[in-house]
Amino acid sequence: MEAAEIIKGLRDKTGMTRKAFSDHLGIPVRTVEDWEKGKRTPPEYIPRLIAYQLKYEELIKKLGKEDIEE
Repeated sequence: MEAAEIIKGLRDKTGMTRKAFSDHLGIPVRTVEDWEKGKRTPPEYIPRLIAYQLKYEELIKKLGKEDIEE
């Protein structure tokens, strides 16, 4: 799978717009647009870092909810 597909898939999972996704990650919106359109290719590690950050945030949310429920 290409980086463009991976990044678009990650963004789609979040339900965020490109603007919201770029703001959330601190990446310029034009860069996210270019990555998703395949106009530019991010370094190999970028899609993994984005996936890691999103997974980490999801885990923190789950742990926070469990603490509240106890």
